[in-house]
Amino acid sequence: MDLMKGTLDAMVLKTLSWGPMHGYGVTRWIRGRTDGELDVEDAALYQALHRLERRGWVESEWGLSENNRKAKYYRLTKEGRRRLREEVRTIRRYTDAMWKVLGAEAS
Repeated sequence: MDLMKGTLDAMVLKTLSWGPMHGYGVTRWIRGRTDGELDVEDAALYQALHRLERRGWVESEWGLSENNRKAKYYRLTKEGRRRLREEVRTIRRYTDAMWKVLGAEAS
């Protein structure tokens, strides 16, 4: 299923709220939480991570992955946590409004 515009950043921020992760870990977490319904393409994910880092919402550092390979780990900043709360509020308002339309019974 394709991601709706503007939702990837919020999902990445939410994923990183669970703790630092490398890019593959973020993709795996999102795929697992959505029971495989959402699969984030590598290019889109790394564009999002770099965009979030430029905005100061995530920070990164190099470390070793579970299989002993060099990997860049991303973590949420204090500003990123604040932004995540804003994003969640906005998306909830949007989905609530959508359900008012989609859930309406025809007369």
